[in-house]
Amino acid sequence: MAGFLSVLKRIYLTLYNWTVFTGWAQVLYFAVKTLKESGHEHVYSAVERPLQLAQTAAVMEILHGLIGLVRSPVSATLPQIGSRLYVTWGILWSFPETQTHVLVSSLVISWSITEIIRYSFFGLKEAFGSAPSWLLWLRYSTFLLLYPSGITSEVGLIYTALPFIKNSEKYCIRMPNKWNFSFDYFYAAIIALGIYVPGSPHMYQYMLGQRKKALSKSKKE
Repeated sequence: MAGFLSVLKRIYLTLYNWTVFTGWAQVLYFAVKTLKESGHEHVYSAVERPLQLAQTAAVMEILHGLIGLVRSPVSATLPQIGSRLYVTWGILWSFPETQTHVLVSSLVISWSITEIIRYSFFGLKEAFGSAPSWLLWLRYSTFLLLYPSGITSEVGLIYTALPFIKNSEKYCIRMPNKWNFSFDYFYAAIIALGIYVPGSPHMYQYMLGQRKKALSKSKKE
């Protein structure tokens, strides 16, 4: 029974990783194609659907960690996925004024290259038990550039959205109301920006540690 469940887990994770890989490959293809042919102003409209689907599918990784399907700690997975979902839905989708910004291009290209490498790496590991050493190196090295460019784009887009958030009062809850509760999305966005200040260096240090561990282990093998 345990052997059957192990095989079932590997089949599921293989399908999951390659499905999401396909989504991110579409994002990168449409982003580069549109950037070349039409300019950065049209990148978001070209990648919106695959971007939303691929990024939202990452929610499953939190569940995978919670139920022990993968070894990745939820404490590391949750903030990264949470911030990306916030930018995808809470900024870009919610405030169309941000969609033509040049940072959208750097955002989706940084995200998609990172995820294409990551999902193909795990897809191969689940399917065949291992991945090529060059893909391992890419998995734990490209973030050195792509993480800063992605984070800079995220922060820049949230900052760009602030005046639109404030003027629209979207998602705000004003008193008086039956819940006796108020919520201002503008200040929530400012808090989100504030979280990036300690959060980004912490995550970068965590990934540097993971890189050192993975590459040293690879050399020993």
